[in-house]
Amino acid sequence: MDKFEALTAPQKAPGAEARFPYDRSAVERFQQAFPRARWSDERKSWFVPGKTAARRIERWLAQEAASRAAHDDSKGRDAFAFDPLSSPYLEVGDDLRIRTPYSRTVLEELRAVPWASWDDELRAWRVPFRAYEELLRRWPSIERAAERAEPEERKRRREATRHTAEHQAAKLRYAERRRHRYPVPAEELPPLGRPVATAQYGIIVFTEISGELADVSELAEFYPQLTGAAVDHVWTRWRPATLTELVKTWPARRPAGSTERSKGWWQPTLDELRPARRKARALERRKQRLAEPPQGRRGRAPETEA
Repeated sequence: MDKFEALTAPQKAPGAEARFPYDRSAVERFQQAFPRARWSDERKSWFVPGKTAARRIERWLAQEAASRAAHDDSKGRDAFAFDPLSSPYLEVGDDLRIRTPYSRTVLEELRAVPWASWDDELRAWRVPFRAYEELLRRWPSIERAAERAEPEERKRRREATRHTAEHQAAKLRYAERRRHRYPVPAEELPPLGRPVATAQYGIIVFTEISGELADVSELAEFYPQLTGAAVDHVWTRWRPATLTELVKTWPARRPAGSTERSKGWWQPTLDELRPARRKARALERRKQRLAEPPQGRRGRAPETEA
């Protein structure tokens, strides 16, 4: 038994069952609270008779959980005193509070710590002492990610890569993306107003076909499907697909083959739609939070990546 649980008993007599992790002292307290309780080897649970048994068991289990949490917090404080953690990102009070620059790695690590929660008012993660051992185990990764997310460190990395070939190539790709244009075969035109998948920009919606010929020789760096292309390509205009459009899109039954991908666009599968829907949903939530007045915003963990 690895959890506390109260169940309505299937027996004809009124009553309820209780299951909780074995602990001799807990069993003694349970028997004192429920002297009429009987243990069932077959069901591996305690049966408490009475019409109000379920409510009484739930109340007792809640008290036990609170008592155990207090006990575990006390053990965590002792562990912290024996092996304290010192960091500019950590503040010690009634619990442990972590403040770091925005970092996806930090968020993933802290979300994996039991009982950790984001406090929007304090702008900090709060971790009870009972989770100290798990926090201590993950702290090296958290601190490294936080240090990398510091503004000065990010600036230093940008400066170090500013004149590299990779940085210049990334700037050119970004500039091409901002043009919101896309070359497609003149004989294989995509549908307008319907989400389709692309290798470069994910799932997008084509809004216009200009008919202007694209210079294939100058675009192969950005659009690999043009390498060796023997057909004319024309420019189209595109925009990101909205969440509503992604939800309404009927997925393809099978992944696109090499022939379909050579066109540069294809009908997306469910595996391609799912991450696009999650991203669009997160973007919608972010827009809603920005539109809300400050007093109306609820506490949520930041989702920004450093």
